[in-house]
Amino acid sequence: MRWWIYQKERFPLLAHGPLILVFSACAVSYSALLRGGEPHWPAYAVAFGVCLLFFLQLRIADEFKDAGEDARWRPYRPVPRGLVKLRELGWVFVMAAVVQLGLSLFYDFRLGWVLAIGWAYLALMSVEFFARDWLKARPVVYLLTHMGIMPLVDFFATACDWMPRGGPPAGLGPFLAASFFNGIVIEVGRKLRQPEDEEEGVETYSALWGRKRGLAVWIGCQGLTLVFATVAAARIGFALPVASTLAVLMVVSLAVGIRYVKGGLKGRVIEGLAGAWTLVLYAMLGVVPMGLKWF
Repeated sequence: MRWWIYQKERFPLLAHGPLILVFSACAVSYSALLRGGEPHWPAYAVAFGVCLLFFLQLRIADEFKDAGEDARWRPYRPVPRGLVKLRELGWVFVMAAVVQLGLSLFYDFRLGWVLAIGWAYLALMSVEFFARDWLKARPVVYLLTHMGIMPLVDFFATACDWMPRGGPPAGLGPFLAASFFNGIVIEVGRKLRQPEDEEEGVETYSALWGRKRGLAVWIGCQGLTLVFATVAAARIGFALPVASTLAVLMVVSLAVGIRYVKGGLKGRVIEGLAGAWTLVLYAMLGVVPMGLKWF
């Protein structure tokens, strides 16, 4: 029961599962579309399993990294209040890594080195790149360095398609860039709040930059995601549907954002919209065009 409570509070599968499923399926599908071939069904399963566990590991790494701050400022969280122990989470992290390695080696042993790259970056993130104080004093650099994990996880998912066939197809760069900037959309979107919802000791971008500037950064990163997603989609002949769909969502985001800045909406609406944006982005970049190809 306590582990069910933990996942509900810190890694809700009903919320994260569908997003990660579309995220991983998009990467496999996009790679296959780039090379003009058909993906193998096991590639989807391996990509989803490993990616899901990667994001779980990111959450667990945060629990260790933020343990001191959580104990001081956020005693209501599962670890400070004693629901689960860091040692137990450490074992979950290790078991997740074992499953990731098993899935990777079983499908194609060469995936092991791609997995190792992601693990290495995650390890560096966990120790704040050995520059915690320097990064904490530079929030933008902190954000950019930590979002580097997104294209690496996406790269692994694409490798589930192309690795058994030799090497990566030409044209992955814009797709991975879109993943990077979309990671910022998610991260900034979940840390925009109204003044009355700010918590002492909790670093948010609305507190750092103010609501108006925070919203501008969020919309700007949506714009960069749209640009790179359109370039990526052009390489599979799907630029117009991707560009038009994301443009409509940007208009919705701007309208919702204006209401947020005026105090009419809570920050969680922005967070929800960031999730919807992400779902549509990855669906349009890989899942939908692959579905149209099949049917």
